[in-house]
Amino acid sequence: MAELPVPLGAHVDAASSLDEARAVGVRAVQIFLGDPQGWKKPLIDFEGGAAAFREAIGEAGITAYVHAPYVINVASTNNRIRIPSRKLLNQSLHAAAEIGAAGLIVHGGHVTADDEPGHGYENWYKAVEGAEIEVPLLIENTAGGSHAMARRLDALDHLWAAISAADGSDRVGFCLDICHAFAAGLDLTTVVDDVRAITGRIDLVHLNDSRGEAGSGADRHASLGAGLIDPDILVGVVRAAGVPAILETPGGIDERRADLAWVRDHLGPR
Repeated sequence: MAELPVPLGAHVDAASSLDEARAVGVRAVQIFLGDPQGWKKPLIDFEGGAAAFREAIGEAGITAYVHAPYVINVASTNNRIRIPSRKLLNQSLHAAAEIGAAGLIVHGGHVTADDEPGHGYENWYKAVEGAEIEVPLLIENTAGGSHAMARRLDALDHLWAAISAADGSDRVGFCLDICHAFAAGLDLTTVVDDVRAITGRIDLVHLNDSRGEAGSGADRHASLGAGLIDPDILVGVVRAAGVPAILETPGGIDERRADLAWVRDHLGPR
C-alpha cells in the first residue's frame, strides 16, 4: 500500500481503543474521557488506568487525542457555565497529559445574542491565562451559532488576537473540522490558507463529510463520499492541511473501514 501524505485516525471508544484501532487499521485515535455531555471529572476508562493506557499506546505506536466534553463553554458570560467550564477544561488537560495524549480538542464556544462578543474573547484570554496547558489545547471550529467564537473567520481573528496575548498561547493550536467549516459557509478551497493566516497553524483535521447544506449551520456528519461536500474539495482540504486527520463519521468498525478505504483511494499519490 502506497504511503499517504498524512496520518489517518478515527474516533473510538476509550476502553477498547487499541482493539478498535487495530480492527479499523489506524495509527491514531481520538477518545472521550467520560461523558461528552456531562460535567463530571474525566474518567480514564481503561484497564489499569492512565499509566497503563499511556504504556499501551506507546508500545502500539498509536497517537492519541482527547476530545473535551461538549458542555465546555469558557466564552460564556454566565458564571454558572463559564466557571465549571474552566474547571472541567483544566481537568481534561491534566487527564490528557496523564495518558500521553498529543492534544486536547475543545469547541470554541459562544456568547448569547444579548452579550457583547468581546466579552467572549476576553473570557477565552482569561481561560488560557489561567490554565496549565500540559498538552496542546486545540480549539475546534464550530458549524453554527451567530455568536460563536470559532465559526466565522472574522470571529476567529478576534479570538486568536485575544488568546495570543495570554501566557501559554504558544500551546494553543487549531483543529479544523471540515463538516463544520462547510456548514459554517466557509470556502473549503481556501479554508486552510484562511485559517493559517489567522492562527499560524492547523494541528489536526476532523475528516467528515456533511449531510447539511453549505452555510446551513447544521452539524450533521456524513460518511465520506455520502454527503454534500465535493469529494475532490474534501480531499483537497486534507492534503493542503498536511496534518493528522481523524474520522468522526457515523457508524462502527465496518463503516470506519469503508471511510478509510475511500480516503486512501482518493488521497493516494498523484
